[in-house]
Amino acid sequence: MTLSVDLQHRFPGLDLAIRFTAPPGVTALFGQSGAGKTTVVNAVAGLLRPDRGRIEAGGAVLLDTTAGLCLPPHRRRIGYVFQDARLFPHLTVRQNLLYGRFFAPRGAAGADLSRIVDLLGIGPLLPRRPGALSGGEKSRVALGRAILSAPRLLLMDEPLAALDEARKAEILPYLERLRDEVQLPILYVSHALAEVARLATTTVLLSAGRVMAAGPTADILSDTSAAAHLPPRDAGALLTARIAAQEDDGLTRLDSAAGPLWLPRIDRPAGSPLRLRIMAQDVMLALAAPQGISALNTLPAVVERIEPQDESAVLVRLALAGGGHLLARITARSARAMALAPGVQVQAVLKSVAVAPPV
Repeated sequence: MTLSVDLQHRFPGLDLAIRFTAPPGVTALFGQSGAGKTTVVNAVAGLLRPDRGRIEAGGAVLLDTTAGLCLPPHRRRIGYVFQDARLFPHLTVRQNLLYGRFFAPRGAAGADLSRIVDLLGIGPLLPRRPGALSGGEKSRVALGRAILSAPRLLLMDEPLAALDEARKAEILPYLERLRDEVQLPILYVSHALAEVARLATTTVLLSAGRVMAAGPTADILSDTSAAAHLPPRDAGALLTARIAAQEDDGLTRLDSAAGPLWLPRIDRPAGSPLRLRIMAQDVMLALAAPQGISALNTLPAVVERIEPQDESAVLVRLALAGGGHLLARITARSARAMALAPGVQVQAVLKSVAVAPPV
């Protein structure tokens, strides 16, 4: 299902004009506070009527201000998961879940209760009330309730923002299972780039009420123009790889289109897919294959673009042999000394690689 959004709305201090198309999968609305992310999801949900706009989901027109059409929220068939779980405190987990199913359209092919309970790992929680749940458990129950309403689309407005790192680590694997197994289109709001890199298939980068970039997440995160709208420490790229072998010295060998990589042991079977998050500040460049260094991972690449970041640093976009891109943040002095320019062949030395669970 494809979601098309075209909105204009004026707030004091913010003139919002946003247009994008979200294909099937998880589409992340990413940007700093005040970028307009929550305004977009509220307009999609029907909680905000914009000054002008058209929203279409899977061929169903939810909003068309020109035609005077604005479906009320209860007719849009959209599940909304907020930052706080908003569970009914007097109902058990099972009753909260069944409340969601109560709103499923008659005859709709909604999700099976037992399947959702198993998917989200909330079976032991069914007899409890929300007051006896942790923050991560409440979030999972809220997710289940939204899915059981048989929505055509799921909206998630920074659902992990109120959780500490331990609770985030607890719920992220369930969000990945939801993405991969339920096949429910998700519009996911976040200002945490690590969440976007881990979950999103498509990213829409917002700034001051405008779309700065939109497209596949790997393309957006490795784009120097998009990186200009991110804090320098967040610039980086995504690579996809598969576990090839567990080696005798405790390392795991990964196969990527750009070449083999070695990481500390990853406890997953051979063939498992992975997303690799490689920060621009963790990429060094060399004009020839380096010798006598401790870094294990070196990939051949070609300089594609060089963008100034500040007075002393530049961001280099690298095209990898076999496909994919990396970003490297180096000093402008180094770029001059190496005579870097589009088309120059280099070796990308990866000082650190972060692994996200399966794609």
